[in-house]
Parts: sequence; structure tokens; C-alpha cells
Amino acid sequence: MKNNKNLILPLGFKANGLSCGLKRSGKPDLALIYSSPAALASAKFTTSSIIAAPLIVCKKHLKSAKKFQAVLINSGNANCFTGKAGVKDAQASADYLARELKIAKHSVLVNSTGIIGKRLDLAKIKQAIPQLVAGLSSAGIHRAETAIMTTDTFAKEVSRSLKVDGKLVRICAIAKGAGMIAPNMATMLCFIMTDAAVTQPALNKALSAAVDKSFNCISVDGCMSTNDTVLVLANAAAGNKVISAGESLENFSKALEAVCLDLAKMVVADAEGATKFIQIDVCQAKNTQEAKSIALGIANSMLFKTAVFGENPNFGRVAAAVGASGFNIKEEQLKIKLGSLKDKQVKLTVSLSRGKSKCTVYTSDLTPEYIKINAEYN
Repeated sequence: MKNNKNLILPLGFKANGLSCGLKRSGKPDLALIYSSPAALASAKFTTSSIIAAPLIVCKKHLKSAKKFQAVLINSGNANCFTGKAGVKDAQASADYLARELKIAKHSVLVNSTGIIGKRLDLAKIKQAIPQLVAGLSSAGIHRAETAIMTTDTFAKEVSRSLKVDGKLVRICAIAKGAGMIAPNMATMLCFIMTDAAVTQPALNKALSAAVDKSFNCISVDGCMSTNDTVLVLANAAAGNKVISAGESLENFSKALEAVCLDLAKMVVADAEGATKFIQIDVCQAKNTQEAKSIALGIANSMLFKTAVFGENPNFGRVAAAVGASGFNIKEEQLKIKLGSLKDKQVKLTVSLSRGKSKCTVYTSDLTPEYIKINAEYN
């Protein structure tokens, strides 16, 4: 399920990543994605009521500008729970990058990931930005994807291409995430680049559908973060007829969904301390929401997840999670089929005998290593 290094950036995109000293380990911690021409943007953010400073800046820029050219991402510090000073730091980093790139300030979006509650070391970021900009290249995406990682054990990248009215359109994306993974939105960062020409309403619709079927269908530990972001940039460099509706939008949406789902599965496969990748299929539900709620209830059951780690086929853990879902499921309706727990990939099928709707959710087992990683994370 790990990716390869054949990622090809869409036309007009460049990237870079380096170490500016935010991480004590000295590992890469600052990334840049750049587009010329300027691009439309659409984003989904955490639903937490406490959000990080860069998200405040992003939301402001998304409201005040129509086109965007750069995304600056740092790891090692979430710049969250840092008050007005944190917002000022996030804005200052965007402004400084804009001056270096000679682009409009509001065309820069910013993201952060890492420790919550510590002030961002703005001086280190400012000092590194000239080198970050000078090193921009189409091959720089591999440096960028490494620089956004925290507890990830491997970089996550996906690319897809499709034809739109005879023109080749590319979609590629990078993501980070391994812990604090829960739906609405799943705790992670994802940056998607496409050279498609697409209207803003169509881009918004495609991203919403893709996120709902991918990042909102995974869970590692049921914990939501403050910095969750999925961002897509579309710069129209492919020269295709503008996607707005119909078959072209359907095909674009399917490709975008495939990219997001591949990345979502990689996040689960890289779950902190995990030894098992678990697919939960809930079928024969009254509606999709019922199926999804029950699937997530099972995915977030600590008892079920630890049973899988222990390779203990305790069906009672599944039955208990279904019963606690808030839906009136009768015992005689419930059918449970659990695959071999000896395998690295485990499949659970839950049939409710209530209808024709279904949903698939992905999760991992819960291990002592997860506790160790998070007990020592600071």
C-alpha cells in the first residue's frame, strides 16, 4: 500500500522542502508548493471548535481572494493554542513568502502540523524562505512530502491522469497523517494539485464528495485535531474545456476520489504502532448514514481494535459496538463475518438485514506501541 517515487506534478506546479530547524531532530520541516499560473482553491478543514492559527489565515485568504499561487507548510509545530500572536506569526510567514515570490499576499495559504501550544519560531522560517524558493522544481515534490511528515513512517503520494475533451489532465497529491485520525475531518494534511480547468462550484462539489468517501471514512484512534486540512489547487494549465457539469465533472470527480481514497488508506496503513489494516463493510442498512455511523462506531471501539491486535475473534466486541450505535438493531438482524486475524489485512462484514445501503470504513488495530509513541510525543 506504500507509494512509489513516480509522482509527476501537473503542469505549472513546482515544490520544495528543507530543514529550517523547527524539529530538534534536524529532519525536513518546511515545504512549499507553488503554481504559475495562479489557481483556484477549495479546502476542507477540521470541524473542531479550536482551530490552529494557520487555518484562521487560510480561511481569511480564501474569502478575500479568487486565485492562489503558493502553500507554505511547516511540521514540528502546530501553531495552535497560541492566541493572537500565533495568528500574527502565520500571517507574517505568508506575507514574507509573498514578497520573496513577488506575488499577492492573499494568494499564499499556510499550514502547520506538530506540537500544540508552542509559539512558532518565525525567525527560522523567514531565514529559510529564500533557499526554499530558490530550490523550487518539479522534482521538489519529494522533498516537500518529506518535510510535512511528523510521526509518519513513510511519505504518502498519489497521482492520476484523465482525458478531458482530448486534453491530458493530471491530479497529484501528498499527505501526512498517522495518529489523531478520526472523521469529520480525519486528522491529517493533504495537498492536491491539478492542472485541470474547472469552475469553482464544480471544484468545491468534487472535493466535498471525495473527502466524504475517503478521509471521512477512516479512523485510527477517534481523536480529532486542530489543524486538519485538505486543499486542492486547480490552475487550468492543461488547457482543457472548462469542467463544470456532466460527464467531464463526473470523470474528474471519480479521479479526485480515487486519489483521496488511496491517500486515506495509506494514512491508516501507517497508523501509529499498528500491525493490522482493517476494512469494515456495513451493508443492508436503511440508509448510507446508518451504515457509516455503525461502521465508524466499530472502527472507534477500543475493545474491537485491541481484540484484533490480540488476534482474538471476539464477535461480542462487534455486537456491542453495533448495539451502542443508537440505531435500533435487533439481534436476529445482525450478521457478522470476520476474516482471519492472522493476516495483516483484516476484513469485517456486518450485515444489518434492514435495507440496501452500505458503507466502507478503514481503521487499524490498537497496540502498546501506539501508547508508547503518544506518551513520549512532545
